[in-house]
Parts: sequence; structure tokens; C-alpha cells
Amino acid sequence: MKTASYGQFCPVSMAAEILCTRWTILILRELCAGSTRFNELRKGVPLMSPSLLSKRLKELEKFGVIERAKTNEPGTYEYRLTQAGQDLQPIVLSMGFWGQRWVDKQSSLRNLDPSLLMWDMRRNLDPEPMPDKRCVIQFFYPELPKRQRWWLVIDRNDADLCLTDPGFDVDLFIVTDLRTMTAIWMGLTTVRSEVEAGRLELTGDATLKRSIQTWLGLSPFAKEKKRVAA
Repeated sequence: MKTASYGQFCPVSMAAEILCTRWTILILRELCAGSTRFNELRKGVPLMSPSLLSKRLKELEKFGVIERAKTNEPGTYEYRLTQAGQDLQPIVLSMGFWGQRWVDKQSSLRNLDPSLLMWDMRRNLDPEPMPDKRCVIQFFYPELPKRQRWWLVIDRNDADLCLTDPGFDVDLFIVTDLRTMTAIWMGLTTVRSEVEAGRLELTGDATLKRSIQTWLGLSPFAKEKKRVAA
């Protein structure tokens, strides 16, 4: 594999040759967030082709940033950060906080992706404030041309994201547009504000409705305040 070189001995340029290829930082974001399987990584970078993801993983393995290990399932591997990769976690987080702080929110909200949003909400959910039972949440984005409904099936031990009706009674129906839900997830607005503005409709279990701001999986950067004009 040939890697573009800056032709400099500076450690910044040497690190950039490894980390600044397209999609690489986002793959590292997914690994830092706990994804280990190829299909899990794909859910975090849905616009990336499988062949390019495979190529980037091989490059990161070559440079000692990740390691690949066989699982008990035939033909299945897990990708885990090495010590070198773990040292990148605060760098990835710092980039996220910088983006949340300084990138104009209108620019961020132009890049809407329902698959990534729902996957991120699923893995950042906090089931603690939820009723001690299986809870089924249906999200409906009426403006989307294709897939409009998503289901989260949540219990104390796990949360599953379903693309088709899981067959359980729905405890809470959420109807909104994708931009509004993304803004809530990013911490740019709140559930209460959007309900009062008429952009978010909640129907169902009163406890889930009352506690949604606490259990809804927000971005790990949501608490960081913007420092640029909105």
C-alpha cells in the first residue's frame, strides 16, 4: 500500500500521513465508541463503501493502531485499538468538542443522515430513567422519501435498533422531522422546546414522555456550548 507523504520528518506530518486519509478519523471515532465488528463499523459510516472500509482497517492494522482477532464465529473478526490506538482517544474526543464548539450549527445540520443518527442514539441511550420493563420506541420521520420508521427496543441489558416492525406493542411514538431530531441529539435544542414549538410530537407512556430528555441518547459532545454565531 502506498501512502501519500508530506516529505517531512516532523511528527505532526508523520502522524497526519496515517490519520488524515479520508474516513480514517471517523473509523477511529467508531472504534473509540466501542464498535468492534465490521458490520458495526459500517453502521457508523453508512456512506463509506465496504471495500474502502476494509482498506482503511488494513492500513490502521499495518501502522499498529488496531489489531484484528478471530472470534468464536467462523470467518468473523473483531478490531480493537492497540495501545497506540488508545492514545488517540483523547485526540478524537478533542476534535469532536472543537467541532461542537466552533463549527456553525447550520453547517452541521446540512449533513443529515437518519441511519447514523439512529445508530448513535441507540448506543448512547441511558435506560436507567426508563420503566423497569421492555420499552419500544417508534420514530417516524414523515418527510423522508424511503425509510420513515425506526424502532428502538430497550431493556436494562441492551438496546436494539430495528428497521422493521419488531412485533411488540409500541410504548412511545415520536413524530418529528430529521433536522429537529438531529438538533436535539447534538444538544442544539431540547425536547421541551421542540414540543412547545410544535415540531416534535410525543404519544404514549407518560413516564417515557416525561423523562425522554434524560434517557434519550444524546451526542457525547452535546453539553459543549457553541461559541460561534448560530
